[in-house]
Amino acid sequence: MIFDMNIDVISGFPQIVQEPLNQSMIKIGRRNGVVQIRIHDLRDFTTDRHKTIDDYPYGGGPGMVLKIEPVVKALDAVFESLDPKKAKVIMPTPRGIPLTQELITKLSLQDHLVFVCGHYKGIDERVHAFYEIEEISIGDFILSSGEIAALVIIDAVIRLLPGVLKDIDSAWTDSFTDYLLDVPYYTRPEDFRGVRVPEVLLTGNHAAIDRWRQEQRETTTRERRPDLYKKYRKNIK
Repeated sequence: MIFDMNIDVISGFPQIVQEPLNQSMIKIGRRNGVVQIRIHDLRDFTTDRHKTIDDYPYGGGPGMVLKIEPVVKALDAVFESLDPKKAKVIMPTPRGIPLTQELITKLSLQDHLVFVCGHYKGIDERVHAFYEIEEISIGDFILSSGEIAALVIIDAVIRLLPGVLKDIDSAWTDSFTDYLLDVPYYTRPEDFRGVRVPEVLLTGNHAAIDRWRQEQRETTTRERRPDLYKKYRKNIK
């Protein structure tokens, strides 16, 4: 079967990703043959009987570091019959470039993504000598594992692939697609404990609704994310 996208996940803790990768939009993408996801257990690429994937850092200091041997061997296995130049290898890390919707869109156009999930203090830096790796940060905070960050990126990418969402326009009107946050949404009932849905949404006047939604997006973004609003204003000039 030919898939729109192939994704490989290299992890020392595959249980973290196995169940989430079989839920919701990701499950739909896999079931519809849109994306193929393979999970590689880093411990399968060790040589000692304890299947050791980490060791103490040279130079001392707290924490442990993922060993280079199993990581590179896992990457070698992924690319055994594939050209690394035709794939993008991604390592989620706090020191990476910030994750944005624009970057997600670019990643969704790739044929093959490979995620190397760090743990502990990180991965032996020498992995960059063997493979071209793009480091991506999902935010200015620290997680216990790169697996969780990889799931965030994978979910955001897969929902943009054709054949995953029933209404792809839903994805293209999400927050951040044009530097603006999304609008507030309402559904039935019209009145809940005296709090009503905004009247404009009940009029059927689509031009008025569009104007209201645009005003809501601009106001919310200006108040909550002035950094994005500045980019939006610059972009429309």
